[in-house]
Amino acid sequence: MTLRLHHLENSRSHRLIWLMEELGFAYEVVRYARDPKTMLAPPALRRVHPLGKAPLLQDGDLTLAETGAIVEYLVERAGGRLGAPAERAAALRYRHFLHYAEGSLMPVLLVMLVLRRVPLLGRAAVRRFRPMAAVHFDYVEAMLADRPWFAGADFTAADVMMSFPLEAAVRRAGLLHGRPHIADWLARIHARPAYQAALERGGAYAYA
Repeated sequence: MTLRLHHLENSRSHRLIWLMEELGFAYEVVRYARDPKTMLAPPALRRVHPLGKAPLLQDGDLTLAETGAIVEYLVERAGGRLGAPAERAAALRYRHFLHYAEGSLMPVLLVMLVLRRVPLLGRAAVRRFRPMAAVHFDYVEAMLADRPWFAGADFTAADVMMSFPLEAAVRRAGLLHGRPHIADWLARIHARPAYQAALERGGAYAYA
């Protein structure tokens, strides 16, 4: 049965199109545009899931929300491809970054993005908050200094999960200047054929 992804423009759901391309799945994309004033998801998504947010994945009668949960489902459906490596240390890194992307890194970035939209006081708050954000980006830079991919020697779904916050950090917050290992990693994921195919299937994506 063909997978169906409910995809919101310029959002986390781009990662799932990319992952399905990497895994070679047959899938359908249902695209949604953001409200031009609020930049929020349209009400139509609530007809698919009560939360009314993307991404949402449908596989037959099953509807899944939350990017990380969908990534784990797709990896499992693919028989473990792009999942945790066999070596234990690499497997632990895989699980860490699979959850770190949304659990720790994305909240820091979201605060930065929101503060940047607040006049005067927001800019002052950004200056005070930036050192806390730098701790995370310095950590990520150090992790990539010792290995090509987040889990280790091989590309995995953890790299897919880490893409959105790091892309947004570059395009929206200018936070990655002077961090060459992150820049190199971004260049390599953007060069992957499956990533390019995902851009064609998903439409415009401002962070690529």
